Amino acid sequence: MTKVTTGATMSLDGYIADTSHGGFEHLFQWYGNGDVETPTANPEMTLRTSAASAAHLRDLHERTGALVVGRRLFDMTNGWGGRHPMDVPVVVVTHQVPQGWERENDSFVFVTDGIERAIERAKAIAGDKEVGVNGGTIAAQVIEAGLLDEVHVDLVPVLLGDGIPLFADLKIAPVQLDGPISVVEGNGVTHLAYRVRRAG
Repeated sequence: MTKVTTGATMSLDGYIADTSHGGFEHLFQWYGNGDVETPTANPEMTLRTSAASAAHLRDLHERTGALVVGRRLFDMTNGWGGRHPMDVPVVVVTHQVPQGWERENDSFVFVTDGIERAIERAKAIAGDKEVGVNGGTIAAQVIEAGLLDEVHVDLVPVLLGDGIPLFADLKIAPVQLDGPISVVEGNGVTHLAYRVRRAG
């Protein structure tokens, strides 16, 4: 069965962005603080991390078959210039297909009938690989629907003070997790993974 995970780089006080959807200069320092290069689908975006983080990223890329993101992130990144840096199809949860885009192509699928349908479509695309879910309100919707299997956190030593949590506006807290099921120490980041505990 296709696993559904969510993951994000997070500050020690629990935020994946500041209140203006920024703060990434602090959160994402680990993507450029090492010697090992990890290319992406964007030729202008080569990551340079520690060896441990590079191995973690390679493993993540190999096991991910599709992503699910919200319309806000899609718009903020301008659709990543037409292809996500992970080079996998992206299912975008939205109320309407953005102007100038097809409902479905090799890079993006726009789903307008809810999170359950988006996860279903992403699983069909991913096959036997994982579906990765964007943090924030999308992650909260997926865990509230009982569809999330694991939570992955790239924890960095910075305090943002305020911002957007990994599970924004979560309405079913508390949710218990098991683990950590993996811990990888990188340079300026600790990669953690937890399994969502099923009720009952």
